[in-house]
Parts: sequence; structure tokens; C-alpha cells
Amino acid sequence: MAKKSASAPTPLTFDLPLSLLAKIESQRKKLGFASTSEVVRHAIAEFNLAKFESGAEERRQISVRLPAGDKAALVKAAKKAKASLGEILRAAVESLPEKKGKK
Repeated sequence: MAKKSASAPTPLTFDLPLSLLAKIESQRKKLGFASTSEVVRHAIAEFNLAKFESGAEERRQISVRLPAGDKAALVKAAKKAKASLGEILRAAVESLPEKKGKK
């Protein structure tokens, strides 16, 4: 009976902060690996997948109405900061004070 051959690696695309890309490169050199893929495969092999718990907060999509001028200003700021509108909106909401007394 013929043995099943191992499936060929397939590409997986995801984004990382530059600090983690630097860590991958540092580990690649330190461990003598030839590629980023080898570092990631090594990290997965060493990581306890069964004990992983996401620290990400549950999210829900919302829709809000903004005046055209405000929306244009947000789009301009996002382009300048190379950020998404969502990032800027989250930062704006997070910057609100926790409690505000009624007047």
C-alpha cells in the first residue's frame, strides 16, 4: 500500500507589527534559519496551542452618521497617519473621560 505524501506547505498571509517582524529576523539569525517561514514554523511547534486564550475583546460593527466635513477630516487624518478610519475612531472614543458629571 502506498504511503500518503505530506501535503505541500501553503501560503498564509497575516499582518504583524514591525516589532514582531524585527523579532522574527533576530530569531532567524540567532537560530540559523534560512527563512521567516522556518521561524514561524518553529514558533508554532514550541507554542502550546491547546492553552491559547485570546485577549481580544469581542467586537461589534456599528454605523454612525457624520457631517461630510468631519468625515473628510477623518479620511485626511487617516491617510496622513497611514492608519484606518477605525483606528482613529477607536482612539477618539477611548480618549473620552470615563465619567463626566451632569451639569
